[in-house]
Amino acid sequence: MVSVEEFRNAQPRSQGPATVLAIGTATPSNCVYQSDYPDYYFRVTKSEHLVKLKEKFRRMCDKSMIKKRYMHITEEILEENPNMCEYNAPSLDARQDIVVVEVPKLGKEAATKAIKEWGQPKSKITHLIFCTRSGVDMPGADYQLTKLLGLRLSVKRYMMYQQGCFAGGTVLRLAKDLAENNAGARVLVVCSEISTAVTFRGPSEAHFDTLVVQALFGDGAASVIVGADPDIPEERPLFELISASQTILPGSDGAICGHLREAGLTFQLLKDVPDLISKNVEESLSEAFAPLGIKDWNSLFWIAHPGGRAILDQVELRLGLNEEKLKATRHVLNEYGNMSSACVLFILDEMRKRSSQEGKSTTGDGLEWGVLMGFGPGLTLETVVLHSVATN
Repeated sequence: MVSVEEFRNAQPRSQGPATVLAIGTATPSNCVYQSDYPDYYFRVTKSEHLVKLKEKFRRMCDKSMIKKRYMHITEEILEENPNMCEYNAPSLDARQDIVVVEVPKLGKEAATKAIKEWGQPKSKITHLIFCTRSGVDMPGADYQLTKLLGLRLSVKRYMMYQQGCFAGGTVLRLAKDLAENNAGARVLVVCSEISTAVTFRGPSEAHFDTLVVQALFGDGAASVIVGADPDIPEERPLFELISASQTILPGSDGAICGHLREAGLTFQLLKDVPDLISKNVEESLSEAFAPLGIKDWNSLFWIAHPGGRAILDQVELRLGLNEEKLKATRHVLNEYGNMSSACVLFILDEMRKRSSQEGKSTTGDGLEWGVLMGFGPGLTLETVVLHSVATN
């Protein structure tokens, strides 16, 4: 009879680090330009009489550094569901009816692109990680996506609901563990966010948080395939996942909170969120890069969650980052808004594409080492150490 130790030792594990092998992204077809949004938002919510509040919202949109966003919610959908346009009217059923169907479908678009780039049969996918804060259902979006993509029924699924903006780092941390501890594993990761369907609501003069949410969030889905020991040349590595960690920032209780209510997903946001993040980010960086002997943050390529312009500005200032370091992050914020967990994967895609287009020697803007940082409710901070690969 085989002992437990012998059985465990016989389980194969990878030789090398987990590696991102492909990336795919998708957005809804409905595109909204930020310059037009204040007029649209106050019109569809029948709030044009709140003149001062509208002007305040317009200033917020102008300063947001966002040019456009993609939204599943259209004026036709809002006309069919008028409670979604009021500030606090019961509307959860209508919102759920939308996201339970549309979140897996948008995730399928991104996953299909990643699988195509990967170039391998879907039957080789061993694990599926699905992440969304847009709705909750049983069986979950992971189950629905398995059916939509035609994955093996025995694929090992992990469903992450209601994690928030930091979860783009969480899914990579989990995928890294799965890939490195299961030889031959190929992990399909999907972050699909239709935030507007759960957070859209009319303005309130007493609740400033609502306006912040309406000015920032967009919809999008991103997918990556992660595996260790890539089969060259059939598989083409993009980034290696060297280490991953998570921490709760001290003194940040209640800084960002989301609550699922009859009126949808509501948020509580404190004004000092940018300051809390910028004050604590260097400690996490130091802990993550100490084993590599790296202390110069400008020697890294950066994939930072674009929680908002103020957060990026303060992190840049606190760490003394050169302006170009957050170029990819600011580009994604400009073109898509804050897409919650999907954002850092969009930025990862932008980084490798731009590096190739500009003739850089590595997928990380010509640099060897990089960092991916996600932050969100908690305040929770995810830090992933990345190693780039040669662009050729």
